[in-house]
Amino acid sequence: MDLSFTDEDGAFRYEVSAWLRENIPTTERPHDVEGARSWDMAWQRRQFDGGYGGIAWPREYGGQGLPLVRQLIWFEEYAKAGGPDIGCGFVGINHGGPTLIARGSQAQNGRHLRKILAGDEVWCQGFSEPGAGSDLAAISANGSIQGDELVVNGQKIWTSYAHMADFQELLVRTDPESSRHHGLTWVICDMHSPGITVRPIVSMDGLAEFCEVFYDDVRIPLDNVVGEIGDGWSVAMSTLGFERGTGFIKLQTELSVTLERLVEDAAILGMLDDSGTCAKLGELRADVLAMRAMTYATVSSAARTDVPGPEGSMIKVFYADLAQRLHRTRMDVIGVHGLDRGGRHGYDIGEYLYSYATTMGGGTSEVQRDIVGERILGLPRNR
Repeated sequence: MDLSFTDEDGAFRYEVSAWLRENIPTTERPHDVEGARSWDMAWQRRQFDGGYGGIAWPREYGGQGLPLVRQLIWFEEYAKAGGPDIGCGFVGINHGGPTLIARGSQAQNGRHLRKILAGDEVWCQGFSEPGAGSDLAAISANGSIQGDELVVNGQKIWTSYAHMADFQELLVRTDPESSRHHGLTWVICDMHSPGITVRPIVSMDGLAEFCEVFYDDVRIPLDNVVGEIGDGWSVAMSTLGFERGTGFIKLQTELSVTLERLVEDAAILGMLDDSGTCAKLGELRADVLAMRAMTYATVSSAARTDVPGPEGSMIKVFYADLAQRLHRTRMDVIGVHGLDRGGRHGYDIGEYLYSYATTMGGGTSEVQRDIVGERILGLPRNR
């Protein structure tokens, strides 16, 4: 396993850093749905035009075809430069597109990948349901095959950016006699299809990123099935492998920047004289460095395979716990200053509140621990 950087990697890092300094948006992201989508996609388009929209994606679909380590370098420099959150581009860029690259047909890839990279398509994920969140295999939304179409009925929930999306990676049960992991199908759903109703959900941080989605006789061409009918669980595991593995690289690198900013804030507020605070910050720094080493190992492994393995679950669990501890410490250090959204410590309260979602999004920490135990440690299946 080689975790070193070459001279060419160093030159790429310098090039990326310079480009980001010149191009990171200086305007604030709007809060309304149309404005937020336009802002996110304009920034995605600028990255695409600059040659950074799909660093490790195949060239034939608008990417650069570079090694995954270059994508890691991009994320590290992006975090240092204070680049904005990917927003409604998250699903398409981080796991919808990569799933198509790994499992989609040439026609599907040709239809969607370049548009995702260029900021012309927004995707959302239709996996979780009211009765099938952590237990994804319990989904009941169904798709019946009628001629050359799937007719979908049911409900999904916690669907990020469904109210902004053009397409959805949708997992439905296509065999009514099946149970658990069998008889599922992964399909590309056009979110503008008749019969789809989207209802935004306002979360405790005041944002409406999540949505409920209802399907009433929604017709989807069978050409939109990714993989095979009934093989949806396998394709979904590819999707979740990207979401929990390489899709989290940017968030992981951002934590190190957040920690160093917290250390600076603690110094400004005169709290580095407190031994308890210093001990907390020292432990957080050690854990951030450990997570970076885990991330490098994952990137090195993923560079040799088409889909990240179960090791991504280890990083997901570690990241979720670390993010919550870091933001709790940040609020302890900053105190009432964190409520000042217009000052130096602006939006700290929002980041703190959102950190509670890290142990749920992309699969709960309990599910991730089961995966680590069974697939990495070889422990008996948790029934």
